[in-house]
Amino acid sequence: MNHIKKIIISIVGWLFIILGILGLFLPILQGVLFIMVGIAILSSRSEIIKRFLNYLQKRYPHHHRHVMIWRERVMNWFRKT
Repeated sequence: MNHIKKIIISIVGWLFIILGILGLFLPILQGVLFIMVGIAILSSRSEIIKRFLNYLQKRYPHHHRHVMIWRERVMNWFRKT
């Protein structure tokens, strides 16, 4: 069950990132919001995302703080289930 949960979390995280990228070009979707939620979901699972967050923290600390807030919210959603 735990292995299935990890796979589902990874799929959902990458789905949010893909929707976010599409949202950057489509006026209907909020691209940045979807990308931030996707990064927040994947931040504990993906080494690529961890490196990106380290870069973001050094280069853009204000944006990093927003991602960390979203990460906590998303983690709380998964803790409730």
